[in-house]
Amino acid sequence: MNTPSELIRGKENALTMLPWLAVASFVVGLLLANIGLPEYSHLMHPVGLRGATGLPYAMAFNLLLFVVPGVLLAVAGQGLRRGLPDAGWLARIGIVLVQLSAFAFAMQGVMSLDPADMDATMSRLHALAWMLWWIAFVPGALLLALGARRGATFALVSLAAAVLVPIIAVFAPVELWVGVAQRLAYALWFGWWVFAASRLSRVSPSVQGSSPTTGR
Repeated sequence: MNTPSELIRGKENALTMLPWLAVASFVVGLLLANIGLPEYSHLMHPVGLRGATGLPYAMAFNLLLFVVPGVLLAVAGQGLRRGLPDAGWLARIGIVLVQLSAFAFAMQGVMSLDPADMDATMSRLHALAWMLWWIAFVPGALLLALGARRGATFALVSLAAAVLVPIIAVFAPVELWVGVAQRLAYALWFGWWVFAASRLSRVSPSVQGSSPTTGR
């Protein structure tokens, strides 16, 4: 029979793997993006365009590129919560915001673009989900940098991600290479999740060793 500490470590390892599974789903979607649409360009076209209404296999690509990764990362956020049992309000709000960012990422696949009418309701909702993705992530990562108390490395990585993701995704003067900029921003975002899961999903030894009757 597994001991409580072994069960905890098993849950930690499983939660740490979720961001990697999210990355794998996203990368597979990108690698297969030209199937049925050879003119699709990773240099010029945004990721969301591949799942636009009416394109071949649009639903499958929305699942691979957005829905599955976003849901996996939102669940991984629960592991971040468990890794900060004594965190203050800054870290707790930060985790809620990065989970909201993951949820917004998933919603980009639910509300697919309409290439025939970029002002249509679904296209507007897709754009809104994209905006919420980075707008929620920036303060979330900053609050975790300030409140997680996981050392200078974690704080600096979170600060860098919070600054670079919106700069690259929104403000970079890339013109025709918007596809590259968006993919780089997504890569930084996924990278932060992988790093954060490795640092924050580990429950402290004092919490692991506590029994259910402690404090009674």
